[in-house]
Amino acid sequence: MAEKSGKYAADAQFAKMLRADDAKKAMSEYESNAAALRAKTERLKALRLARDGAAAPAAPKPKRKKKGDTGSLSQWLDGQAKDGRGS
Repeated sequence: MAEKSGKYAADAQFAKMLRADDAKKAMSEYESNAAALRAKTERLKALRLARDGAAAPAAPKPKRKKKGDTGSLSQWLDGQAKDGRGS
């Protein structure tokens, strides 16, 4: 009986060591992927900034012309009422 419990303890200890080893490998892979992603992001940002800096500045949008004095709200409502609209 003592032999079986010793075997189970050894198996449990071995499984624990395997999990710890897998955790180290997974963490290492995660960190390398994160570093690669940061490097890629920095490279793309530099390319985007260079592209935007080299592009000609956009022409300013033309200002809209103001319409003539359209009057106040009350004048507009009076005009609507004369046309038979509204209550």
